[in-house]
Amino acid sequence: MDGGALIRAVMALSGGMDSTALLIHLLAEGYQVSCISFNYGQKHVIELERACENIAYMKSEGYIVDHKIADLRSAMDLFHSALTTDNYDVPEGHYEEEQMKQTVVPNRNAIFASILYGYALSISIREDSDVIIALGVHSGDHEIYPDCRPEFYQALGKAFHIGNWDSHRVSFHLPYIDGDKESILKDAEISLKKLSLDFDTIFKNTNTSYNPDSRGRSSGRSGADIERILAFHSIGKKDPLEYVGGWDMALKHALSVQLEWSESNE
Repeated sequence: MDGGALIRAVMALSGGMDSTALLIHLLAEGYQVSCISFNYGQKHVIELERACENIAYMKSEGYIVDHKIADLRSAMDLFHSALTTDNYDVPEGHYEEEQMKQTVVPNRNAIFASILYGYALSISIREDSDVIIALGVHSGDHEIYPDCRPEFYQALGKAFHIGNWDSHRVSFHLPYIDGDKESILKDAEISLKKLSLDFDTIFKNTNTSYNPDSRGRSSGRSGADIERILAFHSIGKKDPLEYVGGWDMALKHALSVQLEWSESNE
């Protein structure tokens, strides 16, 4: 960023690893950030508690982030997904296996992006500023979630631009779109050092698991879990998150799933 007017940022803060790293990234870049977390009836709603815990931690360290929770449960209760539908188990296994498509929530990111766009436009008008809409989508998501692909956001941005006045002041910002969870963690390490925030505290206050237990401990067995565990292992760090059975067991399982998937796709 240059030394001119501060560019505002709006983002979706799920409470997961990727969006939390994105928030840290934006703060380290000097953005003033407003976050929306979405309660859409997800079984892993503990992620919203974790998001609030991180917002409170950042505030205690002098970083004030505007944070709102949008309640979409009544609308998205109409949708069918393993993440939201009762008596429909969240699948386990490698993230890119066919059964992981059961975790898709129909049109979810289009709905989230539409709300974020309206919020960004409102801030732009109220504050007379340019606003970016930052999202933590990355290349690892593309195989499973079609609404995480760059062409989706290009098309969406074009439609929103056509359908709104003053839309030239709002744009999507996808800094992780060509990366993966390993590169996201490495970026977070740099940003956290710049901000003097604690890595373990930040990532302990996140949730990636689609099927945590009643105590909020991650199962270590959903595709999202496995991807996260392997990313921490790749950068030589122990995940500070609490796993059912502990970190060593979670890592052993993730490595075995990865090996099995690799051998089956040779």
